Amino acid sequence: MKINSVMLETIANRESQYPTDNKKEFLLVGRSNVGKSSFINTCINRKNMAHTSATPGKTQTLNFYLINDEFYFVDVPGYGYAATSKEVQKKFGMMIEEYLKNRDNLQRVFLLVDSRHKIMEDDLLMFNFIKYHNLDVTIVATKCDKLKQSDRAKLDSKFNEAFELANNDNIVYFSSVTKEGKDMVHKIIDECLDTK
Repeated sequence: MKINSVMLETIANRESQYPTDNKKEFLLVGRSNVGKSSFINTCINRKNMAHTSATPGKTQTLNFYLINDEFYFVDVPGYGYAATSKEVQKKFGMMIEEYLKNRDNLQRVFLLVDSRHKIMEDDLLMFNFIKYHNLDVTIVATKCDKLKQSDRAKLDSKFNEAFELANNDNIVYFSSVTKEGKDMVHKIIDECLDTK
């Protein structure tokens, strides 16, 4: 996949603000500070399109990035940040639920988890929430450049044990430092774009 154009097309809080051009969409979810902004920037070959921050919880809206005038990355607020109030967390949850329930052009969810840490209950809840809506999931193990090769087999086992992956689900090891996993993400997107 060659990235020719990228723009932050729409910032939304509710369904009435979503794009109406019916292009295919790919949802990005994960805990705060898991590396969603770095994932976006790496996949679209841009340094600062999605703003990375040392402070978790910066994304507070649904951000629709239009790529190649063909499809969208949809970035949503990260979950699990302790400093976020219960009221705000509930609002984020409702925003994500509204999107998942009503978005027919959503092709796949990329669920980002930090490969260096144990799988959190929030990640399992999000996975089960996605599967409740019968969506295909790619587990993206971020920051994998920090892993020893010997740790990967253990991680595979841990992921398969924690997440009940269906035939169309998969796992991608990803690093914004080495760019590992970027080609695989592009391939997954290409395959979705090629299907009607």
